[in-house]
Amino acid sequence: MKKLIQMMAPIAVAFGLCSIWLPAKAGVAADQKIATVDLAKVFEKYYKTVRSTIALKQEAADMQKERKDLLDAGKKQESEWQKLVDKAEDQAVSAEERARSKKEAEEKFREVKSVEQNIQEYDRASTARLHEKERQRRDDIVKEIRSVLNAEAKAGGYTLVLDVSGESANMAPVVLFSSGVNDLTDNLIKELNAGAPAMPADEKDAKGAK
Repeated sequence: MKKLIQMMAPIAVAFGLCSIWLPAKAGVAADQKIATVDLAKVFEKYYKTVRSTIALKQEAADMQKERKDLLDAGKKQESEWQKLVDKAEDQAVSAEERARSKKEAEEKFREVKSVEQNIQEYDRASTARLHEKERQRRDDIVKEIRSVLNAEAKAGGYTLVLDVSGESANMAPVVLFSSGVNDLTDNLIKELNAGAPAMPADEKDAKGAK
């Protein structure tokens, strides 16, 4: 019996510590002032995001135009190569002419392959460049949003701000419930767009077409 009591003593102490620790933690939680924000909505409604999206779409369109020019040049080279091949196989012309056409066709074929390689390299480089610009602009915008959000949260005395648009690794919402009290989304959008310059007509059209 004495041995059993000795074995149970550490367990009793552990439970005693838990009974003291839990209320303390609950007291700390009670002191928290929590707010929420829909960061995805703020990002979408921020005028700099709208302008950045339009600019990136224009850059993508310019890249597509440049790519089309490369493809057209490639098709022209291929057409010229095919004519030389046909001429090299034409029995109606002299053997000397066929031999010359065959040699020219081989040179033209190398040009065709070079154009194809240039197009592949252009696709890789332009896609990587566009993605990097998109990432950098997104990071800059999020940094600005967080700066304004931090100032607003500190002014409101909030100790924690949760993003209700956040998702976990299994694509489930991180915040499963919010009453909407102390939601900073609309105020944040208003503050961010307070200094927005007048939107040009082409940007208004692009925004309306979304």
